[in-house]
Amino acid sequence: MLHTHLHIMLADDDEDDRLFFTEAFEEVKIKYTLTTFNDGVSLMNHLVVKENPLPDIIFLDLNMPRKSGMECLKEIRNSERLKNISVAIYSTSSSDHDVEQTFISGANVYIKKPSDFTELKKIISDVIHINWQYITDGLNKDSFILNF
Repeated sequence: MLHTHLHIMLADDDEDDRLFFTEAFEEVKIKYTLTTFNDGVSLMNHLVVKENPLPDIIFLDLNMPRKSGMECLKEIRNSERLKNISVAIYSTSSSDHDVEQTFISGANVYIKKPSDFTELKKIISDVIHINWQYITDGLNKDSFILNF
């Protein structure tokens, strides 16, 4: 997964969370392009345009207005063009139900949003250095939830 330049997308309705994520990404020493969306509708509208390049990883908040992260995840996994994109659920929820549903729906990893900036940088670094081939081929709950 670790290319010379990663294309990352984040869909999160919370402006402060988007800014926090963006600032943390700036401190992780990789070459990247980060595109942010403030809801699931704008993310999906962007992804379905064939001329737009696909991201390497989508960080997807679950609780968004207009179109939830779960709805986006299901659309991504049901689309021939989008189904192979790595999806990291990035949510404040740590409910067993949310974790189970995103696992079943095909997310690659589940991350509970940290409130600490140092933890967020570590999470971002860990996620971009994951061996995604292993995660995709050997999907199991033990490797699904990233705990810090």
